[in-house]
Amino acid sequence: MAEDIAALIEDLSQRGLLGHTLVLALGEFGRTPQVNPRGGRDHWSNAMAVLFAGGGTPGGLVVGATDAKGYYAVDRILSPEQFAATVYAKLGIDPGKILYAPNGRPTHLVSDPTPIRELLA
Repeated sequence: MAEDIAALIEDLSQRGLLGHTLVLALGEFGRTPQVNPRGGRDHWSNAMAVLFAGGGTPGGLVVGATDAKGYYAVDRILSPEQFAATVYAKLGIDPGKILYAPNGRPTHLVSDPTPIRELLA
């Protein structure tokens, strides 16, 4: 899988498309730092990885960190809302935008409209 993503990013770069194509790779959860008795890894909500590439994202960055064993996020802890706000910002959509239902009820696009500053060019 990692080789496929790397090949996609390299291909987009070689074709001059990476600057305006946003590539994301993530799951809905992280995975436990230890293998379970069945030889797998279970869902783990305390830490996960997200890959951002292209769309003006600076390359070669690591934002945040876990403890030495990968159990918990310990530095630059970010939320799913900040992830969504970053994607919206990169797509040219104001993450602080308020939408209105047909009955006039306001709905925030994202509850925390703060994008991840390191990923914005």
